[in-house]
Amino acid sequence: MDSVWTESSRIRGFQPLKGDLKTDVLIVGGGMAGILCGYFLQQAGVDYAIVEADTVCSGITKNTTAKITSQHGLIYHKLVREFGVEKARMYLDINEAALKKYRELCKNIDCDFEDKDSYVYSTDRYQKLEQELNALNEIGFDGDYVKDLPLPFQTEGAVRFKNQALFHPLKFIASIAENLNIYEHTKVLEFAGLTASIHGGTVTADHIIIATHYPILNKHGAYFAKEYQNRSYVLGLLNATEVNGMYVDEAEKGLSFRNYKDLLLLGGGSHRTGKKGGKWQELEAFSQKYYPDSVEKYRWATQDCMTLDQVPYIGLYGKSTKGLYVTTGFNKWGMTSSMVSAMILTDLILGKENPYAQVFSPRRTVLRPQLVVNLAESTANLLTISKKRCPHMGCALKWNPEERTWDCPCHGSRFTKDGELIDNPATDDLN
Repeated sequence: MDSVWTESSRIRGFQPLKGDLKTDVLIVGGGMAGILCGYFLQQAGVDYAIVEADTVCSGITKNTTAKITSQHGLIYHKLVREFGVEKARMYLDINEAALKKYRELCKNIDCDFEDKDSYVYSTDRYQKLEQELNALNEIGFDGDYVKDLPLPFQTEGAVRFKNQALFHPLKFIASIAENLNIYEHTKVLEFAGLTASIHGGTVTADHIIIATHYPILNKHGAYFAKEYQNRSYVLGLLNATEVNGMYVDEAEKGLSFRNYKDLLLLGGGSHRTGKKGGKWQELEAFSQKYYPDSVEKYRWATQDCMTLDQVPYIGLYGKSTKGLYVTTGFNKWGMTSSMVSAMILTDLILGKENPYAQVFSPRRTVLRPQLVVNLAESTANLLTISKKRCPHMGCALKWNPEERTWDCPCHGSRFTKDGELIDNPATDDLN
């Protein structure tokens, strides 16, 4: 179940770290966010090291649908309501800056970069589209309404963001990671202040960035309560429609569409990790109904960290963690959020004021309805009787028959049928 990105690219290998290391900045995690942090720090002349427990982009990045956009669903009317017009505008501005930075970098990289419009559609809620357009008007952004879409079912139209982008994420990574200071197969075992223990040594740094998708350190920040993981699915179809853009349903369990070369990438079937959902069966039924001549060439799945308020956590890990930073909770928009993370965290480490950091501060309020849901899910699973328990915080694991894995409904850790760790926040295999 490899993605089209994995099968059409190659990232060079890096040696593991052996012994001790002293560096200015340690970056834990070699996905898109960690690699971009390393790239910007290198550009700034800062001594750094990236350590990755497996290989570069072997986790979530390889399974993205690779949309580079500041249109993150119908989010702006929510941001205006919850944070005010100024902070909603700041969220938009830095994501647009992230898009611009990708565009600059990709000019010199063969990574199938394409400028495309982005659309968020609704099948039955025109009022939601109207709300979003009104919020964008308040912010001062030129989003527009499009009624007729190249989708095979009736909609109420869509909100469009012009001049967004698509690319091949692993071709991009293969280029920018080529000369970075990366150590693969280097697993962090534990932290003691700003020292990380690895097999056979330690890494001591002035700053540490935890860029492991879901934070692996439980002592600070209460991320186990502040986010959960959502699993979603993709089919790569031949002989399907050219949609000439990227389309996402405003509904939580809706579908997404984008093309890559001769493929239509159809996404959906999402659900909280460890729970029931439509999965690939939902996508198969849709393709058979609407694209009966299509042929499935790829299928893969991914998962995303979902925050309490749909805004990522980027900044100091906790209240008393000077020098320790986190980037997590990208809410299905990992490409732009990774670039935003690298821009903000690089400035923080360099001692530069970044006005956008306040929007993404992990220390903002947790008093959101989703907090109650997260705590209820964790409590229920902790009380569930099961032989298989997650080593992260002891939750009962659920068997996933489609992927033949053990999944944690609390925080999203996943394991093979034999107990080998696939996805964090757990850091150990099952006993």
